[in-house]
Amino acid sequence: MKILVFNCGSSSLKYKLFKMPDNKELAAGEAQRIGPPTAEPSRIVYRFEGGDFQTKYVPMRNHAEALQEAMRILKEKSEYSPNAIAHRLVHGGDFIKHNTLVGTTELQILEKVRKLAPIHNPPAIDTINACAKYFSGIPQAVVSDTAFHSTIPPVAASYALPKKHKKTERFRKYGFHGISHEYVVSEAADFLKIPLSSFNCVSCHLGSGGASLCAVQGGKSIDNTMGYSPLPGLIMSTRCGDLDPGFVMRLLSEYNFDVGAVEGLLNRKSGVLGLSGKSADIRDIIKNASKEGHSRDLLAMQIYLWRLKKYLGAYLAIAGGAHAVIFTDTIGESVPEVRSIVCAEMSIFGLKIDEERNKKAALPICDISANDSAVRILVIATNEEISIARNAYKLLCA
Repeated sequence: MKILVFNCGSSSLKYKLFKMPDNKELAAGEAQRIGPPTAEPSRIVYRFEGGDFQTKYVPMRNHAEALQEAMRILKEKSEYSPNAIAHRLVHGGDFIKHNTLVGTTELQILEKVRKLAPIHNPPAIDTINACAKYFSGIPQAVVSDTAFHSTIPPVAASYALPKKHKKTERFRKYGFHGISHEYVVSEAADFLKIPLSSFNCVSCHLGSGGASLCAVQGGKSIDNTMGYSPLPGLIMSTRCGDLDPGFVMRLLSEYNFDVGAVEGLLNRKSGVLGLSGKSADIRDIIKNASKEGHSRDLLAMQIYLWRLKKYLGAYLAIAGGAHAVIFTDTIGESVPEVRSIVCAEMSIFGLKIDEERNKKAALPICDISANDSAVRILVIATNEEISIARNAYKLLCA
């Protein structure tokens, strides 16, 4: 079976075609700079069967046009016609708790979650609707970032709010980065030869943008540092992470109750960018932190790592005899300094890193723990698209 996977961003459209259940990538591409004209022209970067990437420059005003251009490229090779389509949905809310096939009813339900993730959900839903017309008769599946976290128990998912008001019923922790967490957890269990149903760990998805930790027990998510939205938890590139609600109310007062302005401040102007005042990328901050006259960078780095280490300790405590700690995504995979500092002085949790292995960590999977570490420390390259394809294949074969 050939499954075509779409992963939408606000101005991008990634796609990969897989032969399942072989997990073989047949084609891949990304439509970039979708929408109004930018400093550089919109384009599609693509390849077939692991070959060199090629670039095609073409105007794409929206995701529907990007889809059409991507399909023109795939049609160059008739053997790459998909048997099914799968989509990433960032936030399914209470309406889409589990991964699902898409029919008329599901298309209507998707409109109810459009605003839950205002950056990512709208283009994903628009692409699903476009595919329903473009690929008439071909089954579609939705794989949600929140689905993996549907197993988070009420004790971890509930907020201490009065339940008598209907407006508070859906205000709970949903968790995010579920597709990535699910993938690396499965890969880690397989690597360590531990049955997934018995596998306990903490997964650290540290991206150059968003970041979250996930506590896993018996192969299932039991907590995630993000919540109702992707805003709380760790310090991220431009998101503040955990914040006192009282301070948010004070901010609203300071900004004359302009909710949009406060939302913009917390989501797009805070985090590493807010702390450093010049860069949203923690890699830049780490590089400058040891230089003379860069005390602000040093403090920003320390705050970022303090929050990360604090949550790692907390999640090791609730994972219940963790077999592993997993580092993944851009920062988790490529910045050994972060892994080293976070794992330092964690022997109380059975964690001991081997610095030489850490410096030389090779992907797609590597064990960087010391020989006498009770908990394995793994670096695993995430692959959201293959995870989406696997979940879709399960739905289609059910």
